[in-house]
Amino acid sequence: MTETNFVHLHVHSHYSMLDGAVRIDDLIQRALDYNMKAVALTDHGAMFGALEFYEKAVKAGIKPIVGCEFYIAQGSRFKKDQNAGHNFHIVLLAMNKTGYKNLLKLATSAQTEGFYYKPRIDNELLDEHHEGLIALSACLHGEVAWRLTHNDREGAKRRAAELKKLFGDRFYFELQENGISEQKIANAGLLELGEELGIKVIATNDCHYLNKNEAYAHEVLLSIQTGRTISDPKRFRFSTDDLYFKSPEEMVQNFNHCPEAIENTIEVAERCNLELEFGKHYFPNFPVPEDETLESLFAKSCKEGLALRIEQARKIGRFSEEQEKIYRDRLTMEIQVIQQMGFAAYFLIVADFINWAKQQKIPVGPGRGSGA
Repeated sequence: MTETNFVHLHVHSHYSMLDGAVRIDDLIQRALDYNMKAVALTDHGAMFGALEFYEKAVKAGIKPIVGCEFYIAQGSRFKKDQNAGHNFHIVLLAMNKTGYKNLLKLATSAQTEGFYYKPRIDNELLDEHHEGLIALSACLHGEVAWRLTHNDREGAKRRAAELKKLFGDRFYFELQENGISEQKIANAGLLELGEELGIKVIATNDCHYLNKNEAYAHEVLLSIQTGRTISDPKRFRFSTDDLYFKSPEEMVQNFNHCPEAIENTIEVAERCNLELEFGKHYFPNFPVPEDETLESLFAKSCKEGLALRIEQARKIGRFSEEQEKIYRDRLTMEIQVIQQMGFAAYFLIVADFINWAKQQKIPVGPGRGSGA
């Protein structure tokens, strides 16, 4: 069986909370069933499933394309009131480690700085962290498609030109064939703008569930997300049951009027070559005095701590030299083990924020900790 000539580049797993219903294992297996050489994961606003997906795809012999579908605030991500405006969508895919790090930065900022109903980034963040990323214009909630379906072609053209200026040939228009009437308007406009601005098109299916017969189960999931019952006629729902992980044959048939959109998915997949290393420790740089090393500073801090506790023990009761020797010998052994494992920096870093918390009168639990 030969490799297929199509790659899914817009897929939501169950890590798109209460929105996606594709399990990682099932996604990998279906990609294998379809003999796909690559597949993407683009969960909404977060990357909780990225490493699980990466490891399982590599193990299965499939190229993992790690991405995220971000919400972009219409204005500033810091604006959090009724005038915050729309949350437009954009799909970003990591081409390399630089792109992956930028995805992490964007996803973190979305959660910690921009969260307002949804984890949001803004154009300022996108300008700062676009290197190593391929951008796709997303679904009908992408700004270009949204403006095309809201009679704002000039606005759509302006936004498309901005994204092309930022990403260059790393920006693609997403075409989808999902049976939604507005999608036909968007597709026609995107094809026209693509010709006008020199922006390539790709075919996606915005997969939210694995099989077509799971559309109803997905409706139940959306009802839970929005706090509605499935019997509520006003509940939020998708107006199509086509957002499943279609076979390459189905996608080719759906886009027989635009074969280049299928071919360009292979081009995008070939441009994404993320390689992650495992088994190494990546600690922040902990500052140490010029005459110290991480290991010597760690040992010094431990011995100072023990001396303080022995002094306290003597004040409240008898503490013999034999008892002191037991503690000092045990500390020496534990210091050696921790240093040999390369964890001196880890313990210094944890001690730093624990001590800071105590100084700020922030409660710190006794904890067992990984050191035990």
